[in-house]
Amino acid sequence: MNEGKKPLNCIAQIIERDLAEGFPRAALRFRFPPEPNGYLHIGHAKAICLNFGLGKDYGAAVNLRYDDTDPGKAKREFVDSIQRDIAWLGFQWDRLVFASDHFEQLYEWAIEMIERGKAYVDDQDQPAIHAQRKTPTEPGIASPYRDRSVSENRVRFKEMRAGEWAPGSCVLRAKIDMRSPNMQLRDPILYRIIDKPHHRTGDQWHIYPTYDWAHGQSDYIEGVSHSFCTSEFENHRPLYDYLIERLGESRSALRPKQREFARLNLSYTVMSKRKLALLVQRGVVKAWDDPRMPTISGLRRRGYTPESIRDFCDRIGVSKRENTIDIAALEYSIRHHLNRAAPRVMVVLNPVKLIIDNYPEDETEWLETENNPERENAGVREIPFTKALYIERADFQEMASPEYFRLTLGSEVRLKSAYIIKGVGVVKDEDGNISEIHATCDPDSRSGSGTAASQRRVKGTLHWVSAAHSVKIEVRLYDRLFDDPEPDGHEDKDFMDFINPDSLAVRSAYAEPSVQFLPTGHRVQFQRLGYFSVDPDSTEEKKVFNRIVTLRDTYARIQSKS
Repeated sequence: MNEGKKPLNCIAQIIERDLAEGFPRAALRFRFPPEPNGYLHIGHAKAICLNFGLGKDYGAAVNLRYDDTDPGKAKREFVDSIQRDIAWLGFQWDRLVFASDHFEQLYEWAIEMIERGKAYVDDQDQPAIHAQRKTPTEPGIASPYRDRSVSENRVRFKEMRAGEWAPGSCVLRAKIDMRSPNMQLRDPILYRIIDKPHHRTGDQWHIYPTYDWAHGQSDYIEGVSHSFCTSEFENHRPLYDYLIERLGESRSALRPKQREFARLNLSYTVMSKRKLALLVQRGVVKAWDDPRMPTISGLRRRGYTPESIRDFCDRIGVSKRENTIDIAALEYSIRHHLNRAAPRVMVVLNPVKLIIDNYPEDETEWLETENNPERENAGVREIPFTKALYIERADFQEMASPEYFRLTLGSEVRLKSAYIIKGVGVVKDEDGNISEIHATCDPDSRSGSGTAASQRRVKGTLHWVSAAHSVKIEVRLYDRLFDDPEPDGHEDKDFMDFINPDSLAVRSAYAEPSVQFLPTGHRVQFQRLGYFSVDPDSTEEKKVFNRIVTLRDTYARIQSKS
Protein backbone atom coordinates (compact mmCIF):
# COMPACT_ATOMS: atom_id res chain seq x y z
CA MET A 1 0.00 0.00 0.00
CA ASN A 2 1.09 3.56 -0.73
CA GLU A 3 -1.50 5.24 1.52
CA GLY A 4 -0.71 8.87 2.34
CA LYS A 5 2.22 8.95 -0.05
CA LYS A 6 2.66 10.47 -3.47
CA PRO A 7 1.63 8.04 -6.26
CA LEU A 8 4.52 6.20 -7.88
CA ASN A 9 5.48 7.24 -11.40
CA CYS A 10 5.79 4.68 -14.19
CA ILE A 11 9.53 4.22 -13.61
CA ALA A 12 9.25 3.74 -9.85
CA GLN A 13 6.52 1.19 -10.50
CA ILE A 14 9.00 -0.84 -12.59
CA ILE A 15 11.51 -0.82 -9.74
CA GLU A 16 8.86 -1.78 -7.19
CA ARG A 17 7.73 -4.65 -9.41
CA ASP A 18 11.31 -5.91 -9.79
CA LEU A 19 11.88 -5.73 -6.03
CA ALA A 20 8.63 -7.60 -5.41
CA GLU A 21 9.81 -10.31 -7.80
CA GLY A 22 13.01 -10.81 -5.83
CA PHE A 23 15.51 -8.36 -7.31
CA PRO A 24 17.95 -7.50 -4.49
CA ARG A 25 17.58 -3.87 -3.33
CA ALA A 26 21.32 -3.72 -2.65
CA ALA A 27 21.97 -4.36 -6.36
CA LEU A 28 20.07 -1.26 -7.52
CA ARG A 29 22.28 1.17 -9.42
CA PHE A 30 21.21 3.89 -11.85
CA ARG A 31 23.06 6.20 -14.20
CA PHE A 32 22.80 9.53 -15.98
CA PRO A 33 24.62 9.24 -19.37
CA PRO A 34 24.94 12.67 -21.07
CA GLU A 35 26.79 13.17 -24.32
CA PRO A 36 29.36 15.97 -23.79
CA ASN A 37 28.49 17.73 -27.05
CA GLY A 38 26.74 20.75 -25.56
CA TYR A 39 25.33 22.20 -22.37
CA LEU A 40 22.51 20.43 -20.54
CA HIS A 41 19.02 21.90 -20.87
CA ILE A 42 15.83 21.76 -18.81
CA GLY A 43 14.92 18.44 -20.45
CA HIS A 44 18.10 16.93 -19.03
CA ALA A 45 17.15 18.39 -15.65
CA LYS A 46 14.07 16.15 -15.71
CA ALA A 47 16.27 13.08 -16.35
CA ILE A 48 18.74 14.18 -13.66
CA CYS A 49 15.98 14.62 -11.10
CA LEU A 50 14.51 11.25 -12.06
CA ASN A 51 17.72 9.21 -11.82
CA PHE A 52 19.26 10.91 -8.81
CA GLY A 53 15.86 11.17 -7.15
CA LEU A 54 15.38 7.42 -7.51
CA GLY A 55 18.85 6.93 -6.10
CA LYS A 56 17.85 8.92 -3.03
CA ASP A 57 14.48 7.19 -2.66
CA TYR A 58 15.96 3.69 -2.88
CA GLY A 59 19.35 4.30 -1.29
CA ALA A 60 20.98 3.33 -4.60
CA ALA A 61 24.18 4.60 -6.20
CA VAL A 62 23.96 6.70 -9.37
CA ASN A 63 26.76 6.89 -11.93
CA LEU A 64 27.54 9.93 -14.04
CA ARG A 65 28.78 8.43 -17.31
CA TYR A 66 29.72 10.51 -20.31
CA ASP A 67 28.83 9.09 -23.70
CA ASP A 68 32.00 10.42 -25.31
CA THR A 69 31.95 8.15 -28.36
CA ASP A 70 32.08 10.95 -30.94
CA PRO A 71 35.48 12.71 -30.76
CA GLY A 72 34.36 15.40 -33.19
CA LYS A 73 31.71 16.69 -30.77
CA ALA A 74 32.90 15.85 -27.25
CA LYS A 75 34.71 18.72 -25.52
CA ARG A 76 36.20 19.28 -22.11
CA GLU A 77 34.15 22.49 -21.80
CA PHE A 78 30.95 20.46 -22.00
CA VAL A 79 32.26 17.82 -19.58
CA ASP A 80 32.95 20.49 -16.96
CA SER A 81 29.65 22.30 -17.50
CA ILE A 82 27.67 19.08 -17.00
CA GLN A 83 29.30 18.42 -13.65
CA ARG A 84 28.65 22.01 -12.54
CA ASP A 85 25.00 21.74 -13.50
CA ILE A 86 24.38 18.45 -11.69
CA ALA A 87 26.11 19.69 -8.53
CA TRP A 88 24.19 22.98 -8.68
CA LEU A 89 20.91 21.08 -8.89
CA GLY A 90 21.87 19.47 -5.60
CA PHE A 91 22.91 15.98 -6.66
CA GLN A 92 26.13 13.97 -6.30
CA TRP A 93 27.13 10.97 -8.39
CA ASP A 94 28.66 7.83 -6.94
CA ARG A 95 31.07 7.10 -9.82
CA LEU A 96 32.32 9.46 -12.52
CA VAL A 97 32.99 7.38 -15.61
CA PHE A 98 33.32 7.79 -19.37
CA ALA A 99 32.42 5.46 -22.19
CA SER A 100 36.03 6.00 -23.26
CA ASP A 101 37.11 4.25 -20.03
CA HIS A 102 35.70 1.09 -21.62
CA PHE A 103 37.08 1.48 -25.15
CA GLU A 104 39.55 -1.39 -24.83
CA GLN A 105 36.96 -3.75 -23.35
CA LEU A 106 34.39 -2.77 -25.97
CA TYR A 107 36.96 -3.48 -28.69
CA GLU A 108 37.76 -6.90 -27.23
CA TRP A 109 34.07 -7.75 -27.10
CA ALA A 110 33.69 -6.64 -30.72
CA ILE A 111 36.45 -9.08 -31.64
CA GLU A 112 34.52 -11.74 -29.72
CA MET A 113 31.40 -10.91 -31.74
CA ILE A 114 33.39 -11.34 -34.95
CA GLU A 115 34.86 -14.67 -33.84
CA ARG A 116 31.37 -15.99 -32.99
CA GLY A 117 30.07 -14.98 -36.41
CA LYS A 118 27.89 -12.24 -34.95
CA ALA A 119 29.61 -9.25 -36.60
CA TYR A 120 31.27 -8.40 -39.91
CA VAL A 121 33.15 -5.57 -41.62
CA ASP A 122 31.14 -3.90 -44.38
CA ASP A 123 33.05 -1.98 -47.05
CA GLN A 124 29.98 -0.12 -48.31
CA ASP A 125 29.41 3.56 -47.67
CA GLN A 126 26.59 4.91 -45.50
CA PRO A 127 24.13 5.69 -48.36
CA ALA A 128 24.42 2.14 -49.67
CA ILE A 129 23.89 0.63 -46.24
CA HIS A 130 20.92 2.88 -45.60
CA ALA A 131 19.32 1.99 -48.94
CA GLN A 132 19.69 -1.74 -48.29
CA ARG A 133 17.91 -1.50 -44.96
CA LYS A 134 14.70 -0.55 -46.83
CA THR A 135 11.59 0.25 -44.75
CA PRO A 136 9.72 -1.47 -41.88
CA THR A 137 7.16 -2.88 -44.33
CA GLU A 138 9.67 -4.48 -46.72
CA PRO A 139 12.64 -6.74 -45.95
CA GLY A 140 16.14 -5.38 -46.14
CA ILE A 141 18.84 -6.55 -48.54
CA ALA A 142 21.88 -8.31 -47.18
CA SER A 143 25.24 -6.66 -47.65
CA PRO A 144 27.55 -8.38 -50.17
CA TYR A 145 30.12 -8.52 -47.33
CA ARG A 146 27.76 -10.15 -44.81
CA ASP A 147 29.27 -13.63 -45.27
CA ARG A 148 32.91 -12.68 -45.09
CA SER A 149 35.02 -15.20 -43.24
CA VAL A 150 35.76 -14.73 -39.55
CA SER A 151 39.50 -14.46 -40.22
CA GLU A 152 39.04 -11.77 -42.90
CA ASN A 153 36.71 -9.77 -40.66
CA ARG A 154 39.13 -10.02 -37.75
CA VAL A 155 42.08 -8.81 -39.85
CA ARG A 156 40.10 -5.99 -41.44
CA PHE A 157 38.75 -4.78 -38.06
CA LYS A 158 42.25 -4.72 -36.57
CA GLU A 159 43.43 -2.73 -39.58
CA MET A 160 40.57 -0.28 -38.99
CA ARG A 161 41.80 0.22 -35.43
CA ALA A 162 45.36 0.76 -36.65
CA GLY A 163 44.22 3.58 -38.93
CA GLU A 164 44.90 1.75 -42.18
CA TRP A 165 41.48 2.55 -43.63
CA ALA A 166 40.04 5.96 -44.39
CA PRO A 167 36.92 7.32 -42.67
CA GLY A 168 33.79 6.13 -44.46
CA SER A 169 35.54 3.25 -46.22
CA CYS A 170 34.17 0.54 -43.92
CA VAL A 171 32.25 -0.11 -40.71
CA LEU A 172 31.69 -2.98 -38.32
CA ARG A 173 28.11 -4.24 -38.29
CA ALA A 174 26.31 -6.71 -36.07
CA LYS A 175 24.86 -9.67 -37.98
CA ILE A 176 21.28 -9.91 -36.76
CA ASP A 177 18.24 -9.94 -39.07
CA MET A 178 17.83 -7.91 -42.28
CA ARG A 179 14.15 -8.90 -42.39
CA SER A 180 13.22 -7.70 -38.91
CA PRO A 181 10.33 -5.19 -38.73
CA ASN A 182 12.42 -3.36 -36.16
CA MET A 183 14.87 -1.33 -38.25
CA GLN A 184 17.34 -1.21 -35.34
CA LEU A 185 17.95 -4.95 -35.75
CA ARG A 186 18.84 -4.81 -39.45
CA ASP A 187 22.56 -5.32 -38.98
CA PRO A 188 23.25 -2.10 -37.02
CA ILE A 189 26.63 -0.41 -37.12
CA LEU A 190 28.80 -1.06 -34.08
CA TYR A 191 31.99 0.80 -35.08
CA ARG A 192 32.87 3.53 -37.54
CA ILE A 193 36.16 5.14 -38.49
CA ILE A 194 36.58 8.69 -37.16
CA ASP A 195 40.06 10.04 -37.63
CA LYS A 196 39.88 12.85 -35.06
CA PRO A 197 41.59 13.32 -31.70
CA HIS A 198 39.56 12.45 -28.62
CA HIS A 199 39.41 14.80 -25.64
CA ARG A 200 40.66 12.04 -23.32
CA THR A 201 42.43 9.41 -25.44
CA GLY A 202 44.08 11.74 -27.95
CA ASP A 203 45.10 9.97 -31.18
CA GLN A 204 45.06 6.48 -29.66
CA TRP A 205 41.92 5.37 -31.49
CA HIS A 206 40.84 5.59 -35.11
CA ILE A 207 37.58 3.69 -34.61
CA TYR A 208 34.81 4.61 -32.20
CA PRO A 209 31.80 2.61 -30.96
CA THR A 210 28.29 3.76 -31.76
CA TYR A 211 25.85 4.66 -29.00
CA ASP A 212 24.01 1.35 -29.37
CA TRP A 213 27.17 -0.66 -28.85
CA ALA A 214 28.68 1.44 -26.06
CA HIS A 215 25.50 2.12 -24.08
CA GLY A 216 24.33 -1.31 -22.98
CA GLN A 217 27.82 -2.75 -22.61
CA SER A 218 28.89 0.19 -20.42
CA ASP A 219 25.80 -0.35 -18.27
CA TYR A 220 26.86 -3.99 -17.92
CA ILE A 221 30.46 -3.13 -17.02
CA GLU A 222 29.40 -0.60 -14.39
CA GLY A 223 26.79 -2.82 -12.76
CA VAL A 224 23.85 -0.59 -13.69
CA SER A 225 20.61 -2.36 -12.85
CA HIS A 226 18.11 -0.03 -14.55
CA SER A 227 18.96 2.13 -17.53
CA PHE A 228 16.29 4.80 -18.02
CA CYS A 229 16.04 6.51 -21.40
CA THR A 230 13.62 8.88 -23.09
CA SER A 231 10.95 7.35 -25.28
CA GLU A 232 12.74 7.87 -28.62
CA PHE A 233 15.03 5.00 -27.57
CA GLU A 234 12.19 2.54 -26.99
CA ASN A 235 12.68 0.91 -30.40
CA HIS A 236 16.39 0.52 -29.52
CA ARG A 237 15.53 -1.66 -26.53
CA PRO A 238 15.46 -4.99 -28.47
CA LEU A 239 18.94 -4.19 -29.78
CA TYR A 240 20.10 -3.21 -26.27
CA ASP A 241 18.91 -6.57 -24.95
CA TYR A 242 20.22 -8.54 -27.95
CA LEU A 243 23.79 -7.24 -27.68
CA ILE A 244 23.97 -7.84 -23.94
CA GLU A 245 22.52 -11.33 -24.30
CA ARG A 246 24.93 -12.33 -27.09
CA LEU A 247 27.94 -11.53 -24.95
CA GLY A 248 26.19 -12.52 -21.76
CA GLU A 249 26.27 -16.13 -22.84
CA SER A 250 29.85 -16.23 -21.59
CA ARG A 251 29.24 -14.04 -18.53
CA SER A 252 27.16 -14.39 -15.39
CA ALA A 253 26.89 -10.87 -13.97
CA LEU A 254 23.76 -8.80 -13.51
CA ARG A 255 21.97 -7.92 -16.75
CA PRO A 256 20.88 -4.26 -16.93
CA LYS A 257 17.33 -3.41 -17.96
CA GLN A 258 16.47 -0.48 -20.26
CA ARG A 259 13.13 1.24 -19.73
CA GLU A 260 11.77 4.48 -21.20
CA PHE A 261 9.87 7.59 -20.15
CA ALA A 262 8.52 10.59 -22.05
CA ARG A 263 11.01 13.37 -22.78
CA LEU A 264 10.23 16.92 -21.73
CA ASN A 265 8.78 19.18 -24.39
CA LEU A 266 8.48 22.81 -23.28
CA SER A 267 6.49 25.51 -25.04
CA TYR A 268 8.21 28.60 -26.48
CA THR A 269 11.57 26.88 -26.73
CA VAL A 270 13.54 24.16 -28.51
CA MET A 271 14.92 21.08 -26.78
CA SER A 272 17.61 19.98 -29.20
CA LYS A 273 21.28 20.55 -28.44
CA ARG A 274 21.93 20.82 -32.17
CA LYS A 275 19.44 23.66 -32.48
CA LEU A 276 20.65 25.30 -29.29
CA ALA A 277 24.18 25.16 -30.70
CA LEU A 278 22.94 26.94 -33.84
CA LEU A 279 21.55 29.76 -31.69
CA VAL A 280 25.03 30.22 -30.23
CA GLN A 281 26.91 29.82 -33.51
CA ARG A 282 24.70 32.31 -35.36
CA GLY A 283 24.91 34.91 -32.62
CA VAL A 284 21.20 34.86 -31.78
CA VAL A 285 22.33 34.48 -28.15
CA LYS A 286 25.69 35.33 -26.63
CA ALA A 287 26.62 31.89 -25.31
CA TRP A 288 25.27 28.62 -23.95
CA ASP A 289 24.60 30.38 -20.63
CA ASP A 290 22.67 33.26 -22.16
CA PRO A 291 19.71 33.86 -19.79
CA ARG A 292 17.27 33.33 -22.68
CA MET A 293 18.53 29.79 -23.27
CA PRO A 294 16.72 26.78 -21.74
CA THR A 295 20.08 25.37 -20.67
CA ILE A 296 20.61 24.77 -16.97
CA SER A 297 23.53 27.22 -17.14
CA GLY A 298 21.30 29.80 -18.80
CA LEU A 299 18.55 29.34 -16.25
CA ARG A 300 21.09 29.61 -13.43
CA ARG A 301 22.51 32.84 -14.84
CA ARG A 302 19.03 34.25 -15.34
CA GLY A 303 18.37 33.64 -11.66
CA TYR A 304 16.43 30.40 -11.44
CA THR A 305 17.10 28.42 -8.28
CA PRO A 306 17.85 24.70 -8.07
CA GLU A 307 14.86 24.39 -5.74
CA SER A 308 12.54 25.83 -8.39
CA ILE A 309 13.79 23.49 -11.12
CA ARG A 310 13.49 20.45 -8.87
CA ASP A 311 9.99 21.60 -7.94
CA PHE A 312 9.09 22.00 -11.61
CA CYS A 313 10.34 18.51 -12.45
CA ASP A 314 8.41 17.10 -9.51
CA ARG A 315 5.20 18.89 -10.55
CA ILE A 316 5.24 17.73 -14.17
CA GLY A 317 5.99 14.15 -13.12
CA VAL A 318 7.22 11.21 -15.18
CA SER A 319 5.02 9.35 -17.64
CA LYS A 320 5.11 7.32 -20.82
CA ARG A 321 2.91 9.71 -22.79
CA GLU A 322 4.46 12.53 -24.82
CA ASN A 323 3.06 15.99 -24.23
CA THR A 324 4.17 19.62 -24.18
CA ILE A 325 4.44 21.44 -20.87
CA ASP A 326 3.56 25.13 -20.88
CA ILE A 327 6.57 27.21 -19.92
CA ALA A 328 4.24 29.00 -17.48
CA ALA A 329 4.62 25.92 -15.25
CA LEU A 330 8.36 26.52 -14.99
CA GLU A 331 7.75 30.21 -14.32
CA TYR A 332 5.23 29.30 -11.61
CA SER A 333 7.85 27.24 -9.78
CA ILE A 334 10.37 30.09 -9.62
CA ARG A 335 7.70 32.59 -8.54
CA HIS A 336 6.49 30.18 -5.88
CA HIS A 337 10.00 29.78 -4.47
CA LEU A 338 11.13 33.39 -4.66
CA ASN A 339 7.91 34.74 -3.18
CA ARG A 340 9.22 33.65 0.21
CA ALA A 341 12.93 33.44 -0.50
CA ALA A 342 13.63 36.78 -2.21
CA PRO A 343 13.96 40.04 -0.27
CA ARG A 344 12.18 43.10 -1.61
CA VAL A 345 13.87 46.24 -2.92
CA MET A 346 12.52 49.33 -4.66
CA VAL A 347 13.68 50.09 -8.19
CA VAL A 348 12.23 52.52 -10.74
CA LEU A 349 12.60 51.37 -14.35
CA ASN A 350 11.03 54.26 -16.25
CA PRO A 351 11.54 57.23 -13.94
CA VAL A 352 9.89 60.60 -13.67
CA LYS A 353 10.83 63.02 -10.91
CA LEU A 354 8.36 63.59 -8.07
CA ILE A 355 8.77 66.70 -5.93
CA ILE A 356 7.09 66.83 -2.50
CA ASP A 357 6.44 70.56 -2.25
CA ASN A 358 5.84 70.70 1.49
CA TYR A 359 8.77 68.50 2.50
CA PRO A 360 11.96 70.22 3.80
CA GLU A 361 14.56 70.88 1.11
CA ASP A 362 17.64 69.49 2.85
CA GLU A 363 16.10 66.79 5.04
CA THR A 364 16.78 63.07 4.66
CA GLU A 365 14.55 60.77 6.65
CA TRP A 366 15.43 57.09 7.02
CA LEU A 367 12.30 55.00 7.01
CA GLU A 368 11.89 51.34 7.96
CA THR A 369 10.44 48.89 5.45
CA GLU A 370 10.04 45.11 5.62
CA ASN A 371 12.47 42.88 3.70
CA ASN A 372 9.86 40.24 2.89
CA PRO A 373 6.30 40.35 4.22
CA GLU A 374 5.80 36.69 3.21
CA ARG A 375 8.48 35.41 5.58
CA GLU A 376 8.59 35.69 9.33
CA ASN A 377 11.74 37.12 10.85
CA ALA A 378 12.91 38.50 7.49
CA GLY A 379 13.70 41.75 9.26
CA VAL A 380 13.58 45.34 8.08
CA ARG A 381 15.91 47.76 6.36
CA GLU A 382 16.12 51.54 6.18
CA ILE A 383 15.50 53.54 3.03
CA PRO A 384 16.13 57.27 2.55
CA PHE A 385 13.21 59.64 1.93
CA THR A 386 13.81 63.13 0.53
CA LYS A 387 12.00 65.98 -1.11
CA ALA A 388 12.90 64.80 -4.64
CA LEU A 389 11.99 61.23 -5.56
CA TYR A 390 11.67 59.03 -8.63
CA ILE A 391 8.50 57.08 -9.38
CA GLU A 392 7.44 55.05 -12.41
CA ARG A 393 6.18 57.23 -15.25
CA ALA A 394 3.26 54.83 -15.69
CA ASP A 395 2.18 55.51 -12.10
CA PHE A 396 0.93 59.00 -12.93
CA GLN A 397 -1.78 60.38 -15.20
CA GLU A 398 -2.94 63.97 -15.32
CA MET A 399 -6.48 62.89 -16.03
CA ALA A 400 -7.63 59.37 -15.30
CA SER A 401 -10.77 57.28 -15.07
CA PRO A 402 -12.24 56.37 -11.67
CA GLU A 403 -10.73 52.89 -12.06
CA TYR A 404 -7.19 54.33 -12.10
CA PHE A 405 -5.84 53.96 -8.56
CA ARG A 406 -2.39 55.48 -9.02
CA LEU A 407 -1.38 59.10 -8.76
CA THR A 408 -3.40 61.80 -10.51
CA LEU A 409 -3.92 65.51 -9.91
CA GLY A 410 -6.14 65.91 -6.87
CA SER A 411 -6.02 62.23 -5.82
CA GLU A 412 -4.16 60.54 -2.98
CA VAL A 413 -1.88 57.51 -2.96
CA ARG A 414 0.56 56.10 -0.45
CA LEU A 415 4.25 55.94 -1.11
CA LYS A 416 5.38 52.48 0.07
CA SER A 417 6.50 52.62 3.74
CA ALA A 418 6.32 56.42 3.64
CA TYR A 419 3.60 59.08 3.37
CA ILE A 420 0.25 59.65 1.74
CA ILE A 421 0.65 62.21 -1.03
CA LYS A 422 -1.69 64.20 -3.28
CA GLY A 423 -0.89 65.26 -6.83
CA VAL A 424 -1.01 69.04 -7.24
CA GLY A 425 0.75 69.86 -10.51
CA VAL A 426 3.16 69.00 -13.30
CA VAL A 427 6.05 70.60 -15.19
CA LYS A 428 6.36 69.83 -18.89
CA ASP A 429 9.20 70.25 -21.36
CA GLU A 430 8.88 72.10 -24.67
CA ASP A 431 7.57 68.93 -26.33
CA GLY A 432 4.75 68.60 -23.83
CA ASN A 433 6.26 65.65 -21.95
CA ILE A 434 6.01 65.63 -18.17
CA SER A 435 9.43 66.26 -16.61
CA GLU A 436 8.31 66.75 -13.00
CA ILE A 437 5.29 65.88 -10.90
CA HIS A 438 4.51 67.98 -7.86
CA ALA A 439 2.68 66.71 -4.83
CA THR A 440 2.11 67.45 -1.17
CA CYS A 441 2.37 64.94 1.63
CA ASP A 442 0.39 64.53 4.82
CA PRO A 443 3.15 64.76 7.46
CA ASP A 444 1.05 62.80 9.97
CA SER A 445 0.54 59.85 7.63
CA ARG A 446 3.98 58.20 7.80
CA SER A 447 3.64 54.42 7.76
CA GLY A 448 4.11 52.85 11.16
CA SER A 449 3.97 56.11 13.07
CA GLY A 450 0.89 55.03 14.99
CA THR A 451 -1.09 58.16 14.19
CA ALA A 452 -4.65 58.14 13.00
CA ALA A 453 -3.51 59.57 9.68
CA SER A 454 -1.08 56.66 9.18
CA GLN A 455 -4.03 54.27 9.39
CA ARG A 456 -5.98 56.12 6.74
CA ARG A 457 -6.67 53.91 3.74
CA VAL A 458 -6.03 54.93 0.15
CA LYS A 459 -6.51 52.72 -2.88
CA GLY A 460 -3.04 52.98 -4.46
CA THR A 461 0.48 52.30 -3.17
CA LEU A 462 3.51 53.26 -5.27
CA HIS A 463 7.15 52.29 -5.04
CA TRP A 464 9.78 55.03 -5.23
CA VAL A 465 13.44 55.88 -4.64
CA SER A 466 15.17 58.99 -3.36
CA ALA A 467 16.66 60.98 -6.25
CA ALA A 468 19.65 62.04 -4.14
CA HIS A 469 20.47 58.58 -2.79
CA SER A 470 19.47 56.36 -5.69
CA VAL A 471 21.94 54.04 -7.42
CA LYS A 472 21.94 53.79 -11.19
CA ILE A 473 21.84 50.20 -12.38
CA GLU A 474 21.53 48.30 -15.66
CA VAL A 475 18.46 46.12 -15.99
CA ARG A 476 18.18 43.40 -18.63
CA LEU A 477 14.55 42.59 -19.29
CA TYR A 478 14.55 39.05 -20.66
CA ASP A 479 11.51 37.62 -22.37
CA ARG A 480 10.85 34.36 -24.18
CA LEU A 481 13.33 33.67 -26.97
CA PHE A 482 10.61 32.52 -29.38
CA ASP A 483 7.24 34.11 -30.05
CA ASP A 484 5.61 30.83 -31.11
CA PRO A 485 4.68 28.09 -28.64
CA GLU A 486 6.09 25.40 -30.97
CA PRO A 487 8.98 27.00 -32.87
CA ASP A 488 10.23 23.68 -34.24
CA GLY A 489 6.78 22.25 -34.92
CA HIS A 490 6.23 23.74 -38.39
CA GLU A 491 7.11 21.64 -41.43
CA ASP A 492 7.14 24.62 -43.77
CA LYS A 493 9.23 26.95 -41.58
CA ASP A 494 12.55 26.93 -39.79
CA PHE A 495 12.57 27.35 -36.03
CA MET A 496 14.76 30.43 -36.50
CA ASP A 497 11.79 32.15 -38.17
CA PHE A 498 10.15 32.47 -34.77
CA ILE A 499 12.91 34.30 -32.90
CA ASN A 500 11.35 36.97 -30.69
CA PRO A 501 12.99 40.30 -31.64
CA ASP A 502 12.03 41.68 -28.22
CA SER A 503 13.54 38.87 -26.14
CA LEU A 504 15.96 41.33 -24.52
CA ALA A 505 15.60 45.01 -23.63
CA VAL A 506 18.36 46.80 -21.72
CA ARG A 507 17.37 49.70 -19.49
CA SER A 508 19.02 52.07 -17.05
CA ALA A 509 17.10 52.30 -13.79
CA TYR A 510 17.28 53.91 -10.35
CA ALA A 511 17.46 51.69 -7.28
CA GLU A 512 17.51 52.15 -3.55
CA PRO A 513 21.10 52.29 -2.22
CA SER A 514 21.03 48.80 -0.62
CA VAL A 515 21.33 47.09 -4.03
CA GLN A 516 24.95 48.17 -4.49
CA PHE A 517 25.98 45.64 -1.84
CA LEU A 518 24.24 42.63 -3.37
CA PRO A 519 26.60 39.84 -4.53
CA THR A 520 26.54 38.12 -7.93
CA GLY A 521 23.69 35.67 -8.19
CA HIS A 522 21.64 37.27 -5.42
CA ARG A 523 17.93 37.27 -6.16
CA VAL A 524 15.49 40.01 -5.18
CA GLN A 525 12.01 41.18 -5.98
CA PHE A 526 11.81 44.62 -7.52
CA GLN A 527 8.56 45.59 -5.87
CA ARG A 528 5.62 45.60 -8.28
CA LEU A 529 7.98 44.79 -11.19
CA GLY A 530 9.23 41.21 -10.95
CA TYR A 531 12.06 39.00 -9.72
CA PHE A 532 15.63 39.85 -10.64
CA SER A 533 19.14 38.45 -10.15
CA VAL A 534 22.57 40.09 -10.05
CA ASP A 535 24.41 39.16 -13.25
CA PRO A 536 28.16 38.25 -13.31
CA ASP A 537 28.73 41.24 -15.62
CA SER A 538 28.25 43.49 -12.59
CA THR A 539 31.16 45.70 -11.49
CA GLU A 540 31.82 47.88 -8.46
CA GLU A 541 30.77 50.86 -10.55
CA LYS A 542 27.54 49.36 -11.94
CA LYS A 543 25.28 46.53 -10.91
CA VAL A 544 23.60 44.55 -13.68
CA PHE A 545 20.31 42.78 -13.00
CA ASN A 546 18.57 40.08 -15.05
CA ARG A 547 14.82 39.80 -14.95
CA ILE A 548 14.07 36.22 -13.94
CA VAL A 549 10.32 36.41 -14.32
CA THR A 550 7.51 38.92 -14.03
CA LEU A 551 5.25 38.91 -11.00
CA ARG A 552 2.36 37.57 -13.05
CA ASP A 553 2.00 35.46 -16.17
CA THR A 554 1.40 38.23 -18.70
CA TYR A 555 1.38 35.72 -21.56
CA ALA A 556 -1.61 33.89 -20.10
CA ARG A 557 -3.47 37.18 -19.75
CA ILE A 558 -2.69 38.22 -23.32
CA GLN A 559 -3.78 34.83 -24.68
CA SER A 560 -7.04 34.92 -22.72
CA LYS A 561 -7.86 38.34 -24.18
CA SER A 562 -7.13 37.23 -27.72
